Amino acid sequence: MELVDSHCHLDAPEFDADRSAVLARAQHACVNLQVLPAVTAASWPKLRALCASEPSLFPAYGLHPMFLSEHRHEHLDQLKNWLRAEQPVAVGEFGLDFHVATLDPDQQRYYFEQQLALAVEFKLPVILHARRAVEATLLALRPYRGRVRGVIHSYGGSPEQAHRLFELGFLLGIGGPVTYPRAQRLRALVAAMPLEFLLLESDAPDQPLCAWRGQRNEPARVRQVAECIAALRCVPLEDIAAATTANARTLFHL
Repeated sequence: MELVDSHCHLDAPEFDADRSAVLARAQHACVNLQVLPAVTAASWPKLRALCASEPSLFPAYGLHPMFLSEHRHEHLDQLKNWLRAEQPVAVGEFGLDFHVATLDPDQQRYYFEQQLALAVEFKLPVILHARRAVEATLLALRPYRGRVRGVIHSYGGSPEQAHRLFELGFLLGIGGPVTYPRAQRLRALVAAMPLEFLLLESDAPDQPLCAWRGQRNEPARVRQVAECIAALRCVPLEDIAAATTANARTLFHL
């Protein structure tokens, strides 16, 4: 069995002390491939070096909205150069975050649009952050219909918005939140959505599963996410693994 963690921040400092052990645990849990999205321009070199050192890790480069204060206009030119030179599997992580009131929405939209245009130019999928911004993300993606595909990481929107995303060719990244019994809307969506639009993710070190509430998350726990989804859908774990791995390999050309 093979599983793919479609969204892991293994380059984060939380893993500096035991990164090799974290990777070994992931491999033991059959999480054989990981996509590592960047969040700031300053983080790109460390992420590149990490992925170059381990063939199971694949980089994506982008400018995350949560780090808006660190972004500069010249970083977009640098991103274009990195996409050309490094040939990553995606542009990301970028997007919109309307949960944090101090993040200027106009500046967010500017970096969002510029990175979407780069994804189109380089024919790369996108890894999108859309916290309390799914509707705004849908509106921004509409002009790009047929020209860009990708994944909405840590999906938190409605079933109706999910189906509109499917029509645009976007997948949903599902991780630790689905393991919480109180996440009834998300669990109902995951139980019924078409499997061809599902990706598994950890978002490690963030978004721990219910059984590890308050602890550092790890990519190995993607297996427990898959087990939870299999139980919700009343299908074998191997079916979820096969479908989501195929989805990740197709989207990111792994």
